[in-house]
Amino acid sequence: MSDPFQTRLDRAKFRAWHRGTREADYMFGGFYDTFHAQWDEAQLAWFEALLEEDDVDVMAWALGTQECPESFKGAQMDALRKLDYVSI
Repeated sequence: MSDPFQTRLDRAKFRAWHRGTREADYMFGGFYDTFHAQWDEAQLAWFEALLEEDDVDVMAWALGTQECPESFKGAQMDALRKLDYVSI
């Protein structure tokens, strides 16, 4: 029997690394790789919701060129904005 939380993590990893552009893959995938091991239910749910958003919007929020919605504000968005998890 599989662990539902691990299944969700696995799905999120795939979706994070298969966005359609290299830039988005690095942003979402790098963020996932750096932080997923410490996520709880709420943090994974936040990331899953982020994966539903348009890449262009998320990248604008991370770069600070567009205000992000209240629902995404907080510690995880702050970490996403640092971009220090992107290894090129």
